[in-house]
Amino acid sequence: MGLTLTEKILNRASGRSVSPGDVVEVSVDLAAFHDLTGYHVVEVMEKIGAVRVWDVNKFVLAFDHLAPPPTERAAEIQVNLRRFAKAAGVKFFHDVGDGILHQLLLDYYALPGQVVVAADSHTTTVGAVGAFAQGLGASDVAAAVITGKTWLVVPEPFRIRILGRPGPGVYGKDVALHLLSVFKAEGLNGKSAEFIVEEPSAFPMDYRATVSNMGIELGLDAAMFVPDGETVSYIRSRRGVEIKPMAPDADAKYPDGYDVELNKLEPLVAAPHSVDNVKAVSEVEGLDVDYVFIGSCTNGRLSDIEVAARILRNGKVKSRCVVIPASRDIYIRASELGYIDTLVKAGCIVTYGTCGPCLGGHFGLVGPGEVAISTGSRNFRGRMGSPEGRVYLANAAVAAAAALNGRFTDPRKYLV
Repeated sequence: MGLTLTEKILNRASGRSVSPGDVVEVSVDLAAFHDLTGYHVVEVMEKIGAVRVWDVNKFVLAFDHLAPPPTERAAEIQVNLRRFAKAAGVKFFHDVGDGILHQLLLDYYALPGQVVVAADSHTTTVGAVGAFAQGLGASDVAAAVITGKTWLVVPEPFRIRILGRPGPGVYGKDVALHLLSVFKAEGLNGKSAEFIVEEPSAFPMDYRATVSNMGIELGLDAAMFVPDGETVSYIRSRRGVEIKPMAPDADAKYPDGYDVELNKLEPLVAAPHSVDNVKAVSEVEGLDVDYVFIGSCTNGRLSDIEVAARILRNGKVKSRCVVIPASRDIYIRASELGYIDTLVKAGCIVTYGTCGPCLGGHFGLVGPGEVAISTGSRNFRGRMGSPEGRVYLANAAVAAAAALNGRFTDPRKYLV
């Protein structure tokens, strides 16, 4: 019987043949943490007297969650982590403004077939390039950073086919929300999703990254796109590196699966206060919106900034709107293409390289009684500020159309 992608990766990483349910020790190809979780990891390392990195070529540190630091405590944490980076000889350190950790890992570090761990639940994002990626707690990440190894329970492979081409206004966010509407939050717990794209060019890397990012909301242990021509082109364009795609065997056995037909999807939203409270945008059209956030590790990519600029290019926002490209490089490319200028002239507040609003950290929180649209990944009560606020999740087109009109609006009228 042939092997799935999950089995191939974990067989290599563990040095043995694995089966679902096995508890195995695996070698780590890439480990990371950021400012919000990193100080907990370093505390663990200090307690056991092992403040070191097993391989500085396989470790990444980024300041993103509270960057620039909005409080004295956040500034203190970053000072201490800079000291750690210097003492440990960290080679890949991204300070304030460089970008969100998951975007940096996706663009410059993660590769197909790798085992990637980081101290953040959205580590699954780099599954977009075909890496087996998991977020772990501080103690487990500390162990991985010190030894280069971790343990895991081998998940059950679950095949998801992405079929056809999306219509106007439909993006990766809508695929993620569609899956959440079908399987519900945590509904695929203990599984490793292997996404197979029928027409690679119809579902580019930005879309894949959004789906992999929100895989954790489905409870997935990993959310991997089987590498294809799109993967090869993406890594070549970002790093000048040629890769040989790793794929499941033709006769690989999947206990279960699901097909997503892109041409049957429409723009979706997740209504308060759960990621699986999914509705068509038409069901909420006309509802007044106070605040719009376009950004995060879920939807702060160049294609998100582009569609927001396209919708807002001839108007002024009626809802306050914060836009944050996920990295400095994305910001620069968006600026060169004129998107940043368009957004600023439309009345948006634009910065780069921070998670800020997504977790209710800083740079724009939701107030009591306010209705907000976020392109982020979570909308539980109090996630983005006041517990009395109401947060809807949506793609960047839905968010931009709402900002333009001050209320929920079907974005497809601007995209045909």
